[in-house]
Formats: sequence, structure tokens, C-alpha cells
Amino acid sequence: MSEPHLARKRFGQNFLSDPNIIRKIIEAIRPVEGDRMVEIGPGLGAMTEPLMDCLGHLHVVEIDRDLIARLKTAHPPERLTIHEGDALKFDFGSLVADGAPLRVVGNLPYNISTPILFHLAEFADRVKDMTFMLQKEVVMRMVGEPGTEEYGRLSVMLQYRFNMRRMFDVPPGAFRPAPKVMSSIVRMVPRPAAECTAADYALLGKIVTAAFGQRRKTLRNTLRDYLGEDDYTALGIDPGLRGEKLGVDEFVRIANHVTARGPLA
Repeated sequence: MSEPHLARKRFGQNFLSDPNIIRKIIEAIRPVEGDRMVEIGPGLGAMTEPLMDCLGHLHVVEIDRDLIARLKTAHPPERLTIHEGDALKFDFGSLVADGAPLRVVGNLPYNISTPILFHLAEFADRVKDMTFMLQKEVVMRMVGEPGTEEYGRLSVMLQYRFNMRRMFDVPPGAFRPAPKVMSSIVRMVPRPAAECTAADYALLGKIVTAAFGQRRKTLRNTLRDYLGEDDYTALGIDPGLRGEKLGVDEFVRIANHVTARGPLA
């Protein structure tokens, strides 16, 4: 019998151990044989094994060498393909070379949740859906609505690319070791390309970052490098508003206006 694995803080490891919660998550994912699926951070395999039972074959991305060794011992390569390395650097597009859409799942480490979500957004056009367990606070920010405390850069940039739904919460006691925070399951489904109308996605990101950089300040101050008074008139947007009051579509309109207008005089 192998030695118990000690969770490593540097990898943000908290292993799911409650069988009822595991079953509920698998039911939420709804894996079907033939799905092209990758699990990020399989850990001790709590979700890996039931996923494989439904799918027949599963891809996983894991950085911990000890856990990789355990997975290799427990599962033959015809059932489990292990991609060794950091999910933040992994090319998820490599799994869809033949055009079949990818499904992505995982219990994402709390310490890298935001950067990994932005990394995954780069592959939205090749993904069918994503189902993740994250810190509840992060999920609330992801699905936050304009005018709320949770709404911010993460909300706008992810909602531009995905339709998202918070599904249910997972208590600390479902993990070993138990984290100090509540977790939530969130489903992310890429929006159709026709709905993603920003002419310059990088510019959209810069404008959104600026708008939320100093939340207490108005758009007149936060976006002064991008918009003048005439621009607000043309856009029909009140420069006295704060960024948190604008919806995703309004940020896209601003970015497209700046792109069409050219540099601010």
C-alpha cells in the first residue's frame, strides 16, 4: 500500500474526499462516452476514476511528480493520458487538433485560479464547456452583475467569452485538508463567435483594467487616456459613472469606438 500523500501548499492542494459531493459534481458535468475531456489537477483521483468510468478515456494535466507516479501506477495509458507540467503553460489546443471540441473540468488551485481562467479563455473557440470547482469568492466575481461589489475585471473579461452559471456550493469539510473557505461549482459555456464582437480584444482588456483600476473614481478619470468628452457624447455614456455600472456590451462599445476613432488627440 502506498504512503499517504501530503498536500503541498505551494501547489494549492486540497483533495476532494466526500463521495456524495463527488457524485454530485460528476452528475453536474454529465460526461458521456466519446467526449474529449481533460481534467486539470486530478490530485488523488477523486473525480478521475468516475470520469474514466463514464468516458472510457481521459486526459489529465498534473504538476506534482508524486501524484503523477501514483496515477501512472493506478491507470493504464489506454484509459488515462497524463500531461506532466503546469496547466498555466499547457497548450489545451493540442488536444483538439482534429477539431473535436474539448470539455475541461477540475478542482482548480485557489492560488492560481484567476490566471488559469484567463489562460483557458484563450482556447474558448475550441471548447464545448468547462466545469470547475473554485473558491466561492472567485465564482461570485466571475458571475457578478453590474453595480454589485463582486463585479469587476474578472467578471467582464470572462462574461465576454462565456455564459456562466454558479451551480452549487461545496463546504470545506468535503476536502482533505479542509480549506478555510467555501467552494463553488461553476459551468462555463463559450459564447458563439458572432456574439464576441470586440474588434481588438487586447484593447478591450486594457480599457476594462483601467476602468476597475481605481474603483472609486469615475470613467472620466479612469479612462482619460482613451476617451474625451466628445466620445462620451457619441457613445451615450455618462462619464460621471464608475466602471462597475457598465455592462459587458458597453465596454465592448467603448473599445470598438476607440478602435474606429484611432488615437486620442
